[in-house]
Amino acid sequence: MTSSALVQDQFLKVLSREEAIARFRGALELRPLGAESVRLEGLVGRVLAETVAAPVDAPPFDRSVVDGFAVLASDVAGASEESPAWLALTPETIACGTQPRLPVIAGHATPIATGGPIPRGADAVVMIEHTRFENGRLAVMRASAPGQNISFAGSDIARGETLLRRGTLLGSREVGMLAAVGAAEAKVWRKPRVAVISTGDELVAPGEALRPAAIYDSNGPIVAAALEENGCEPVRFGAIPDVATALAAAIREAHATCDAVILSGGTSKGAGDLTYTMVESLGWPGIIAHGVALKPGKPLCLAVCEGKPVVILPGFPTSAMFTFHDIVAPVLRILAGLPERAEIGVPARVPTRIPSDLGRTEFVMVALAEGPEGRVAHPVGKGSGAVTAFAQADGFLTIDALSDALPAGTQTEVTLFAPHIAAPSLTIMGSHCVGLDAVIDRLSDRGLTARSLALGSLGGLSALKRGECDIAPIHLLDPQSGTYNTPFLGEGLRLVPGWRRMQGLVHRADDPRFAGVGSVDDLVARALADPDCLMVNRNQGAGTRVLIDLLLKGAKPPGYWNQPRSHNAVAAAVAQERADWGMTIAPVAAAAGLAFLPHAEEHYDFAVSATPRGEALAAFEAAVTEAAADLKRIGFTPAGKG
Repeated sequence: MTSSALVQDQFLKVLSREEAIARFRGALELRPLGAESVRLEGLVGRVLAETVAAPVDAPPFDRSVVDGFAVLASDVAGASEESPAWLALTPETIACGTQPRLPVIAGHATPIATGGPIPRGADAVVMIEHTRFENGRLAVMRASAPGQNISFAGSDIARGETLLRRGTLLGSREVGMLAAVGAAEAKVWRKPRVAVISTGDELVAPGEALRPAAIYDSNGPIVAAALEENGCEPVRFGAIPDVATALAAAIREAHATCDAVILSGGTSKGAGDLTYTMVESLGWPGIIAHGVALKPGKPLCLAVCEGKPVVILPGFPTSAMFTFHDIVAPVLRILAGLPERAEIGVPARVPTRIPSDLGRTEFVMVALAEGPEGRVAHPVGKGSGAVTAFAQADGFLTIDALSDALPAGTQTEVTLFAPHIAAPSLTIMGSHCVGLDAVIDRLSDRGLTARSLALGSLGGLSALKRGECDIAPIHLLDPQSGTYNTPFLGEGLRLVPGWRRMQGLVHRADDPRFAGVGSVDDLVARALADPDCLMVNRNQGAGTRVLIDLLLKGAKPPGYWNQPRSHNAVAAAVAQERADWGMTIAPVAAAAGLAFLPHAEEHYDFAVSATPRGEALAAFEAAVTEAAADLKRIGFTPAGKG
C-alpha cells in the first residue's frame, strides 16, 4: 500500500468522539510529568506536587487587633459609662515588635498597639475609644469578654497543620500563605513544554505585511495562549510553509525537545497533506485517530509517538479551538497536575446567621457546598489577619453597612475569587484531625478533591443533617453509655469507622510544677491549685472540649477562655509558654516535644448519610482503608486493627 493510499484509508475511517478519546488516552501514561522546586516569585499558575505543612504558627504569638489596653476581663466585667472600672497602668507600653516584659495583674492594664504581643495574664483588650484618663488612672467604660480583640497564636494556622494540599493551583493568595509561614519555595509539578507549529504556504505572522492570497496565522497564538491557560509552557515554532524538508525538520525538533506537539493545518486528505506521514514516522504507536465525528472538527488527527502526544488540529480557528478544549486540553491538564475541567456558580444560601458590625460594609469569605435546596455558602473567615481562609474560600459575600447580620436562610450572591471555581468531589465538615490529611491525599491520588472545614464534631453533625456536607468527622463520647459516636447518629445516618487516637494532657517536660506527676487527675489538681498556671482549652462543640469539661468538673481555671480550634494550636500554646497545660492527641504532643499523660483512647469516625449524593463516598471509604499504614506511622490505630 502506498503512503497516499494509507492516508486516504485512515482518514475515511472516522471514529466517534468517545472512541477517539479512549484510544488517545489509552496510548498515554496520564500522570504529571515530574516535580521541581520553584521560588515564590515563580509560583503563580503552578500546581503543588506535595502537601505543605506550616513550619511555624501564624500568627506566631497572641496579638491585639486594636489600639487599646491589655486587661483581665474579670476586672472590667460590668463596666459602663455610668460605672466605669478603674485600673492602674503597668509601667510599659507594647508596640508592634515589642516583647512584653511585665505580666498584667489584677487591677492593672497595659497600653498596647494594634499587632502588639499580648502580655502574660491578660485575656482581653479594651479599645482606646472606650476608655478615658482621670487623676492618673484609667477608666474603662465598656465590658470586655475573655478573648475579645485578641488574635490568638496559631488561630490562623498552627505549626504542623496542613497549609496547602497537593494538587492546589497556586495564585497570589496561596503565594501569600506560603510567605506568611516563611516558605521561600515550593515543590510543584513541571509544566509540560508543548511545541506549537502552524503549517501552510498561505500563513503570515501577525505584524508582517499581508501578501496577496495570504492570511495571518491566528491558530498559533490562540493555541499558545490556551496552553498557558491550561498549565502548559508553549514553545512557539511559528508558521512553517508546506516545504517537506523545513516542515520535517521542525516537527522532529519539536518532538525531540518538547513533551507534546500541536500542529494546526494539514489534516485534510490531498496532495498538500505533508504532516500526516511525518507524524506517523515519529515513533510507536503513531496515529491513533484521523477523522473524528465532530462538528466542527472532523479532520482532527490524534497521535502518540514514543509516549508523547502529537496532535494536528484542523486549520479553521473555530474547529481548532473546539477540538483543543474538548479533547486535547483535558489530557494536557492531567500532565500538568491540574484537574481536567472546572465549573462555576454564584448563587448561594447562607445556612446560619452571620453577625456583622452595624455601620460597616462587611465582606465574608465563604466556601461553597451543595445542599438539598441548592448551593450553600459557609463562612470560613478567621479574622482580618488570616491568610489560610483564602485556601478554603471560593469567594465572598457582602453584608450591607445598614445591616447588623445576614439572617440564616438568606439567598445571596457570592463573588468568586476566580472565574472557574471547581466544586469539590466531597465536602467534609466536623472535627479536625491530622490523620484526615493522609486520607484526603489518597483521594487526590484518585483524581478526587475534598474540602475540609473544621466546625467541631457537633457543628459537622448539624451540617450533615441539613444536607450541606457529605462527611462529618466526629469523636463524641456519650457519658451515660461510655460509647463513642453511635449514640449521636440520627435517623438516616450511618458511621464509617475511622481510627483510634489517644487523648491526653500535655505540659512542658521541664515545668517544675508538674515534676513527678503521676496521673491526669494529679496534673489537673496541681494546675487548679496554682492561680498562675494557665491552661489552653478547646472550642465549644469539639469532642476534646467534652473530655476537658468532664475533667474540670465545673472549674474554669485561668486560660479556660483561650479556645483554639485544633490540636496543633493547643500544643503550640504550651510549647511556646503561652499556656502551661492542655489536652491534645499523642502524635501532636510528640511532634511538639511535650510531656504527655494519656487520658482516653477515643474513636475518630465519620458520620455519613445512609443515601449518599454521589459515588465519591465509596472512594473515601476505600481511601480510609488504603491510608492504614500512613495512619499507624503517624501514631493512630486504624479501626479493627487492635
